[in-house]
Amino acid sequence: MGDARPASTAPSRLRVLSWQALGLLIIVGLWWLVTDGLKLYPPYVFPSPRAVWTEVAYGLWGTGPQDGKLLGAIGGSLRRVLVGYVIAVLLGGVVGLLMGAWQPLRATLGAYLTGIQSVPSIAFVPFAILFLGLNERAVLFVVILEGFIPVALAVSGALLNVPPALRVAGRTLGARGVGLTLRVLLPAAIPSVLTGLRTAWSFAWRALVGGELLIAGAKSLGEQLEVGRNTANVGLVLATIIIIGIIGGLFDLLLRTVESRVRRDYGLEVPQ
Repeated sequence: MGDARPASTAPSRLRVLSWQALGLLIIVGLWWLVTDGLKLYPPYVFPSPRAVWTEVAYGLWGTGPQDGKLLGAIGGSLRRVLVGYVIAVLLGGVVGLLMGAWQPLRATLGAYLTGIQSVPSIAFVPFAILFLGLNERAVLFVVILEGFIPVALAVSGALLNVPPALRVAGRTLGARGVGLTLRVLLPAAIPSVLTGLRTAWSFAWRALVGGELLIAGAKSLGEQLEVGRNTANVGLVLATIIIIGIIGGLFDLLLRTVESRVRRDYGLEVPQ
């Protein structure tokens, strides 16, 4: 008899990459057609791909008014978001563990955090500035807040979704209280926690850029957006937006890869 293994219906990684590359070529082609081809908009309103690429080249390695400024802005923004994200993960992890283990805290603080999460991050920027001043601490406050809430809620929810059989097995083997949470429930909840960490990254990254728009003189991507606005340089604005999207996407891909690997190790995902 022949092999009766079911054929995988998931597309290969190479095929997905080819689709993504084709989609990018279509977008850039339409962009070029609207700007350089049909000239539907003047360059100072909607610049061409070549003009935006020129701004990227000047900002990263070229010579010109923006020589090296984008590269410095990337370094400054990454430093802030990584510091804020690490703090948010540590605080959110501890609070999430407490909410998962103690029902009164989950019913009160958990409900408040869910409500706060619905507030756009930019709404906290004025409060942070008035409370901490117009400086990096205000930006870190917003980043930590936006990253902390998804982590805390994800950890708490993941602990509650652990199968009851694992709780019974842990108690049968003598695990109680903190030991049961740390040695049985938390390891079982890791795949769901990683999903929360990925969500927290996206929230923190968006909050960072919004906060940086208000910090004058600091090396940041938000400052580059403000410089482009003040000088009516739409090319610089679009170049900065593209870089923000690329960095955010790369970090999300890294976290998604780790999450997928863990899910395969837990038997929750079939290797392709």
